[in-house]
Amino acid sequence: MNILFIGDIVGKVGRKALIDNLNTIKKKYDISFVIANGENISRGRGINRNHYDFLVKNGVDCVTLGNHYKDRIDIESYIEKTDKLIRPLNLLDDFPGEGSKVFDCDGVSIRVTNLLGSAFSNIPVKDPYLEVLNIIENDESDIHIIDFHAESTGEKKAFAYSLKGSVSAVLGTHTHVQTRDAQILNTGVLYITDVGMCGSYNSVLGTEINSVVNRIVKHDENSRFTYLDDDDRLFSAVILKFDDLTFKGVEITPLYIINKKG
Repeated sequence: MNILFIGDIVGKVGRKALIDNLNTIKKKYDISFVIANGENISRGRGINRNHYDFLVKNGVDCVTLGNHYKDRIDIESYIEKTDKLIRPLNLLDDFPGEGSKVFDCDGVSIRVTNLLGSAFSNIPVKDPYLEVLNIIENDESDIHIIDFHAESTGEKKAFAYSLKGSVSAVLGTHTHVQTRDAQILNTGVLYITDVGMCGSYNSVLGTEINSVVNRIVKHDENSRFTYLDDDDRLFSAVILKFDDLTFKGVEITPLYIINKKG
């Protein structure tokens, strides 16, 4: 079984990158299940109902979130009405929705869990390790994939090692930069520190260049981050391969595709 995990989709260009590539990748690699991080899909912050529907319509089976989980005000009104959207499991606030969910894929049970890291985070959260242990204790799924949305590379890898053989994959998101460390850990867990993003290639993490330069480098407090409507498009993802009988992870393959605009 092959599962595709798509990195943070950023704004309109990220949505175009998904349309450019998803169907082709599903056919070429015989993908059975698709997970996408959608926490930046609506103008770079959060996900509204229209963009959730866009992802489902275009073949995404599960949508994960991150630190921008509540940036779109309509999410609280629709998240519990959806069957493919999960928010971070380890939130301190009483937010609707689920942080871990099991999906049936042709008789194979696939659990997807969404977690926020705690290092360098401005959002206080429950301990991600303790929270996921509560899930693992009673989990009977065939495959368990964790989207670990975190800033610190060390926290991500230490977390993955701590779970040993109790989950199938720990995939980092949030930094929007695909790392070169996709591997099967010696504990059997498929791992990458960050899957990367889908969005504007000529950008700073998907954000229009000058708006970031003015705000961060030149310290212009009046500058606001903006997002392009069109650009060369970057598509970042990983393909997870599992044995069809044992469901053991046997391969993780990064994808890094650039589609020229026009």
